[in-house]
Amino acid sequence: MSKQLVAAVAAVLIGASVVVFSDGADAGAAPNAPAPVAGTGPCSTEPAPTHEGLAPKTPEFSVPYPAITVVPNPPPAPPAPVRTTQKLPDNPCSDPCPDLTDEQPSGGSGSSSVLPKLIIRPQPFYFGIPVPGQNPAPTPPKPQAVNPPIEPAPVSAKHATPNVSNVTEVSKQTGAHSINRTDKRWQVQGTDLGIMWESAPGEIATAFGDTIGKNLHPPGGMGDDWRSNVLAFSTDKNLADGTTYDSMVQDSRCHAAELLSSQKLDNIEITTIPTSGFAIGKRQYMSYMSIRTWNSVPGTWFTNYGGIAYSDDHGQTWTKDPNAKWDNIFGLANFQVTAMVPQGDYVYMFGTRNTRLGDIGLARVPKDKVLNKTAYQYWANGSWTAVGGEGSASPIVPGTAAELSVRYNADRKVWQMSYLDTTKAAIVLRESDSPQGVWSEGAPLVGVDKYPELYGGFMHPWSTGDDLYFNISTWSDYNVYQMHAKVN
Repeated sequence: MSKQLVAAVAAVLIGASVVVFSDGADAGAAPNAPAPVAGTGPCSTEPAPTHEGLAPKTPEFSVPYPAITVVPNPPPAPPAPVRTTQKLPDNPCSDPCPDLTDEQPSGGSGSSSVLPKLIIRPQPFYFGIPVPGQNPAPTPPKPQAVNPPIEPAPVSAKHATPNVSNVTEVSKQTGAHSINRTDKRWQVQGTDLGIMWESAPGEIATAFGDTIGKNLHPPGGMGDDWRSNVLAFSTDKNLADGTTYDSMVQDSRCHAAELLSSQKLDNIEITTIPTSGFAIGKRQYMSYMSIRTWNSVPGTWFTNYGGIAYSDDHGQTWTKDPNAKWDNIFGLANFQVTAMVPQGDYVYMFGTRNTRLGDIGLARVPKDKVLNKTAYQYWANGSWTAVGGEGSASPIVPGTAAELSVRYNADRKVWQMSYLDTTKAAIVLRESDSPQGVWSEGAPLVGVDKYPELYGGFMHPWSTGDDLYFNISTWSDYNVYQMHAKVN
């Protein structure tokens, strides 16, 4: 907190205008975007997307202060979700809701004033007092416990390091001047992640993390109309020019809905972030992490637990299964950030601890028992076992790993894993002939030399042959970009 206050004072001394907001106050209008240059961007009146520099033009500093609140246990049931459908113009350059979006800034971080603006926002850091809960959500019965056997699972031969070449940026996927104009069509000015799975034959679902709808001023998700997560669908098979979204789950006209609710109380549950998704039959599954606080060591965070949610109405509404949770005991538990992949008779769960510093562990579960935690077997020293639970899992890849993405490349019959390797300052790609490895060395896909504040690295399920398409996020822009690489 003292460093933030010093920065605020310094900004005053060098001539910046300072705006102080109380908690929950409107952050004011974001700066104007650069003047459009016709014909240079995805739309004829739009400029080409450009990446912001490292130095924010509208910096915002949160000043934490302690606050006490009551925490009902069990928590009350969330309000019934509201959903709506809307026929949008086929051309994403056509603004379907000018009455809602024309007065909003379009997401740049340039400034219309002579002096830069500095925002100081007090932020409560809560200490919860447990109290008996009222009107909790109905709790489904616990599934019948099973006792999986111990089965041998030897490693395969170590795979060769992937040969990565011709890495290019294909498109800006979200925000202003993107190919999807999510700022105008769904009031998504800024968001991150872009986790993809095949939600139905010929359809891809894409889940995003914390989302800003108004007054975006990066770096990070600074702004208003905050939703913890949103979901898009696409049937676009031509990935060479980016992925066009057909729709998003909406709760009102031109507004993407939050899927998995969160309490939005720092140090209790600040947000709920998707980590992977998959479909089995007509049921959609999404793994997620309940974030306790982002205010830990820089580049890390603390979770309450990792969990699984499901949807039986094609992603419109979701249920967090209370029995499919991996609690974060003492902040050291594995499988807090997971990537889940169905293959054969099983769903494989690759997982790390909270933060970006942990090893990668592995579990598997029969496809018909995804929500039954007792049915999971963990890979431990050459065997699948349930003895000792998740704590028994052996590392299949040493840390440091963040934002896992895993897929099975059916064309090449090889497993692929991408993640942010903080020791290499790059998103890397590994390959293996089996889920448990031995995995290859990590080949850099894209690094901080070109994208200084990148993270993510989520692979597109329709990548074929040696063409790998994947999404990255940039903190300085707080939006998602589709990339392409050749992997030989």
